[in-house]
Amino acid sequence: MIMNRCSFNNDILHKLIDDAYSKFRDLDDGQNASYIPFLKDVDSKLFGISICLTDGTIISKGDTTYLFGLESISKVPTAILALQQYGASYILEHIGSNATGMDFGSLLAILLEQNQPSTPLVNAGAIAACSLIKPIGSMSDKWDIIIQNINALCGSETKVIEDLYKNETDTNFHNRSITWLLKSYNRMYDDPEMSLDIYTRQCSIGVNVNQLAVMAGTIANKGTNPLTKKNVFDRTHAPQIISMMATVGMYQETGDWMFRTGIPAKSGVGGGIIAVYPNVMGIAVFSPKLNQYGNSIRGEHTIKYIVNQLGLSIYE
Repeated sequence: MIMNRCSFNNDILHKLIDDAYSKFRDLDDGQNASYIPFLKDVDSKLFGISICLTDGTIISKGDTTYLFGLESISKVPTAILALQQYGASYILEHIGSNATGMDFGSLLAILLEQNQPSTPLVNAGAIAACSLIKPIGSMSDKWDIIIQNINALCGSETKVIEDLYKNETDTNFHNRSITWLLKSYNRMYDDPEMSLDIYTRQCSIGVNVNQLAVMAGTIANKGTNPLTKKNVFDRTHAPQIISMMATVGMYQETGDWMFRTGIPAKSGVGGGIIAVYPNVMGIAVFSPKLNQYGNSIRGEHTIKYIVNQLGLSIYE
């Protein structure tokens, strides 16, 4: 059922989501993230799919109201906020936009990139981005701006899952090492412990798959939320954040992902994935079993199936 991107309608999307749900709901490969107890205990059978078109239409299937950890998908909205506050040139100079080709928590990548965090979409760059967010020096004010930005992108209120936040805080030894290594190279721009805590908090925000689809739809719609019609960020930043997703959004698997799907995406170890087809739609999938790179296996299969059936690719 491969077709031109302008030839599909809502009935076709409903059928594609139904078909994908049926095809992949019994797929049992992979395992939950095991290094965070909260994530390890999430029901591995959960599976939700949602599409948000740029006109505000939402089409979804499965476990669409379940709240799961935003995790590394939170790097996208904070990168957008940093771009909005400082502009692209400043972010390139102070963080970067290059893929590391390594694990998302790599310390070696910081050394090889000549002391730069590389990109806001890996842990080092995301922690540095949290340190950059204005106002500098105020935990509560900075956090308010970060979560308000996430709420605006999602089109509805979100909040931290406290049990997940506690687990994240108790186990974030590796991210502490990243934070202080960056500090030693003058790549932290606010208090290191505060910045790490803010990063940990944003990873612990609970979202459902419909909210994530709206976030992706807002990016696809050049910064205007398809539901609320609110302009969340300047349209000039849409291609910049989409290019970051296309470069490193699926970590070491990103090259293969873009080759096979042609659609930029960003994953999180909570089991979520967002994908953006500019000017048309955002797609979100949630299912907690991950592959070796930390990407949802059902999520990958589902998005790949939908975009391939529709014949969508940003390279067309």
